[in-house]
Amino acid sequence: MKRNRAFTLVEIMIVVLIIGILLAIAVPNFIKARESSRTKTCIANLKQIDSAKEQWAMENKKTTGDACGFGDLVPDYMKAQPSCPSGGTYTVGGVGTTPTCSIAGHAL
Repeated sequence: MKRNRAFTLVEIMIVVLIIGILLAIAVPNFIKARESSRTKTCIANLKQIDSAKEQWAMENKKTTGDACGFGDLVPDYMKAQPSCPSGGTYTVGGVGTTPTCSIAGHAL
């Protein structure tokens, strides 16, 4: 007697269920890791802006409260204006203040 070797419907359904469970665990962790990476990149950009602003202020003899913008920093102190990976916008602020991002949670 010849017997066909194949997967049964129940076996295939169990495999699909296991894949679904693995995806339910992996996808949220992947999304969380991606957003964490974006936040860290944004904070690194803010540190770069702050360093460039302080260097600009020292070289131009500016004091606390003097206005500063990206026009003062690019291209002499920064190659280009950085952009937030989450789509936020950066505000340089005056000398002695911390630069900010419009996305909540992205701060120095």
